[in-house]
Amino acid sequence: MKVLVVGSGGREHAIIWSLNKSKRINKIYSISGNAGISELAECININPCDIEKVCEFAVNNKIDFTVVAPDDPLALGLVNELENRGLKAFGPRKEAAIIEASKAFSKDLMKKYNIPTADYEIFDVYEDAVKYLEKSKMPIVLKADGLALGKGVLICETLAEAKAGLKQIMIDSAFGEAGKKVVIEEFLTGEEVSVLTFTDGETVVPMITSCDHKRALDGDKGLNTGGMGTFSPCPFYSKQIEEEVYNNILIPTINAMNNENRKFKGVLYFGLIRTKNGMKVIEYNARFGDPETQVILPMLKTDLLEIFEAVADEKLKDINIEWEKGGCVCVMLASGGYPKSYKKGKQINIGNLDNDIILFHSGTKKENGILKTNGGRVIGVTAKAETITKAREKVYKNIKQIDFEDMQFRNDIGIKYQ
Repeated sequence: MKVLVVGSGGREHAIIWSLNKSKRINKIYSISGNAGISELAECININPCDIEKVCEFAVNNKIDFTVVAPDDPLALGLVNELENRGLKAFGPRKEAAIIEASKAFSKDLMKKYNIPTADYEIFDVYEDAVKYLEKSKMPIVLKADGLALGKGVLICETLAEAKAGLKQIMIDSAFGEAGKKVVIEEFLTGEEVSVLTFTDGETVVPMITSCDHKRALDGDKGLNTGGMGTFSPCPFYSKQIEEEVYNNILIPTINAMNNENRKFKGVLYFGLIRTKNGMKVIEYNARFGDPETQVILPMLKTDLLEIFEAVADEKLKDINIEWEKGGCVCVMLASGGYPKSYKKGKQINIGNLDNDIILFHSGTKKENGILKTNGGRVIGVTAKAETITKAREKVYKNIKQIDFEDMQFRNDIGIKYQ
């Protein structure tokens, strides 16, 4: 089989790494790939959001199966166009991907179908939003409605901070078109967990849980990022919580999307928080999370291609998905200055790593055979072990063997569970 994976980050590297184990695949292409992906797949220099060119490539190269991983191509309808051309693809169609592409849509969906989430209001007029803030309790959360590379969420501690954040989103267009409409919601306190699920629109199969660290600095300080590290599984996610989430959140969400004629097939990601009033939804994503994927797929025992095909064919109930025991940790090495401005093109030096360390490349490139930085998040250093603590020790021991100018990373990924 020939498989195409659309996307060029650490999530896509993890997907390709996992697909590479399948005995049925003899060729993997990546649009547009990175230095790490290039060791496992042929990288094709096409913009993943150029829907027409991606489809042309898939048709001309007789691709048997396409995996659309990033949010933007999904929201633009890449899966729709591939299927219109008679090609098999994994990922939600445009009408279902809106669950991530519009936070206003997802909040209104939850409200309509009584799915537990934070109280909120939606604004597209700046002055009205300011008046609402002046009557609101702090801290408060501001969310750009559209897609913003995982950075369109501001947690504001004071009214002054909230007003400045609102101006940044709606007036200064810090997140472009994504900020024309804003969701203002109550700040929920509690422990967070990411629950990613495979679903074919009828059956929902949760993956092993994970916990993401969004803030840039140790101790959950600094700006929100696309994710500075993850660990799996979530220690507090008991059988009782699992059942509560399945019955009150997972199934109702799938049913809600079906009722709205937006059948969701692919990976539906639930960002959840444990509050004193039970589990609530913080956000939905219409795809694998990054860097959650980097700790989830290394623990997968079942052939990932088999799962993707079962979702596409709506036969997910017919397969048994198995996971390894133990823990997995991923720490992101980032460019100095991320998530604000940073410089690219720094040489990456990698020493002698332990054999069981996995490097998932996010923003890397090769120039004249030399590995260099090419993004804000550069490499995810990943390890498995019998426990989260042991996996964590492996990761931080091996980070000492990696270096590039202005390299930054968090030192506390998973530390609270030691």
